Amino acid sequence: MTMMTGAEIVIRCLQEEKVEYVFGYPGGSVLHIYDELFKQDQVKHILVRHEQAAVHAADGLARSSSRVGVAMVTSGPGATNAVTGIATAYMDSIPLVVISGQVPTSYIGQDAFQECDTVGITRPCVKHNFLVKDVHDIATIFKKAFYIARTGRPGPVVIDIPKDITAAKCKFEYPKEVEMRSYNPVTKGHHGQIKKAVQLLVNAKRPMIYTGGGVVLSNASEQLTVLTRKLGFPITNTLMGLGAYPATDSQFLGMPGMHGTLEANMALQNCDVLLAIGARFDDRVIGNPEHFGAQPRKIIHIDIDPSSISKRVRVDVPIVGSVPDVLDEMMGLLLAEAAMQDIAEWWEEIEGWRARKCMKYAVKDVIMPQYVIEKLWEITKGDAIIASDVGQHQMWAAQYYKFDKPRRWLNSGGLGTMGVGLPYAIGAAMANPDKQVACVTGDGSIQMCIQELSTAKQFGLPLKIINLNNRYLGMVRQWQEMFYSRRYSQSYMDSIPDFVKLAEAYGHVGIRVEKPEDVVPALHKAFVEHKDDLVFLDIRTDREANVFPMVAAGKGLSEMIMAEDL
Repeated sequence: MTMMTGAEIVIRCLQEEKVEYVFGYPGGSVLHIYDELFKQDQVKHILVRHEQAAVHAADGLARSSSRVGVAMVTSGPGATNAVTGIATAYMDSIPLVVISGQVPTSYIGQDAFQECDTVGITRPCVKHNFLVKDVHDIATIFKKAFYIARTGRPGPVVIDIPKDITAAKCKFEYPKEVEMRSYNPVTKGHHGQIKKAVQLLVNAKRPMIYTGGGVVLSNASEQLTVLTRKLGFPITNTLMGLGAYPATDSQFLGMPGMHGTLEANMALQNCDVLLAIGARFDDRVIGNPEHFGAQPRKIIHIDIDPSSISKRVRVDVPIVGSVPDVLDEMMGLLLAEAAMQDIAEWWEEIEGWRARKCMKYAVKDVIMPQYVIEKLWEITKGDAIIASDVGQHQMWAAQYYKFDKPRRWLNSGGLGTMGVGLPYAIGAAMANPDKQVACVTGDGSIQMCIQELSTAKQFGLPLKIINLNNRYLGMVRQWQEMFYSRRYSQSYMDSIPDFVKLAEAYGHVGIRVEKPEDVVPALHKAFVEHKDDLVFLDIRTDREANVFPMVAAGKGLSEMIMAEDL
């Protein structure tokens, strides 16, 4: 063991964790660490243009690859700029380690230049955080941080390191294992509860499978697919769970919730046994909890996080454990069952809802945003990684791009953070250099982190940006139209940039699309002719297109507003 500075130890810890990329922005409190980054080439640094984007990009890498994302920022404004990214990852249970610089130990509490209480500020939106007080603790803290971030219900962990700690020296030894009395996540589900669940499933006459992001995060899509096909049950994936089960399969009913399909919502509302896997009965999924609970049904809930079970909806059979482990055991028990209920009548009822074709939309002489997503799916053969910002475009992408594989759909579900799309795409492209990566965005969202076009240029990332430009803050405008008597308060931007010229100014290819017949040629030009370039497609869509179906706030799943209702 040789003597090393704290900064050297930080880099060695990242190397031990096999971290390939760190997304960050330098500043005074982390310069010792940046100096050590410069001296090696195993850990590569991606220089973003804003600390918020650093965390979002690390988040995008984690979502698309199952690795722990890593970001590094300086103290004070560097740390506070990172908070939005940290909170976004926390809401969606994304494993991150965020390294923040801090003023020297003796300056803490003295209102020093660029000092802020990073631990205190981030405490409500992290899985855990650490303030390093001794250089001897760095290696152990890093081992704990990565372990906490990736195990149990994943989440972001912040390590706040004072500058003097990065200059101090000690001997380095990276722990082989970590043990914490206060943190022991359960992985194996209770056998008796799993047996109860199986008995409910085999006796169900109107069963439904409802899955969320936990299936994707735990890499359990294969087990879910095998189980679902064995059961023959209808299934829905939430916004965060899209791709966990193939969207092109006939058993898939589409996404549930506020902008879900009629068939998914009605089946969710009217089933007699509901198998919930890695989902949390979010308000955007089940609507009004009282309305949802008024329908008698038995609920089985599988989740790694016990605090998520019976949090919003009373559950009959709680199963705490790792989703793939529980599904494997459940499948074994199902194979021993002699027979199941005939659910042909239930499927007949579901097909009646499906026959209403709730996703149809009007065709006009202007570009319809739904059409763009359909053609995007076709030209990418459904195999691209789609990063989305937040708004109407996010919902259209979720509704009309058929995700057949997990980790192809990156979006901010819990926090709903505008601006994530481009940084997510950057992180995904770094983690998946062999994949097509597209960012579906809107004229409002893209301007939140548009400076990252510079990052994409520096690192030669051939992203495709699909800007559904309706010259409005579309989702705000939709709510103002439907619930505020068309009082469009501050939802229209009077000064929208020329996105084509802006993309060209950053050194990229810009294409404006204004006619429906030009959509397919423009997509072909972007994905085929300019496959190695970043292409910004500024697509002028129908200004007043709305997202339907819709469950209004406070309403139940069976109280959907359909396009034809207006």
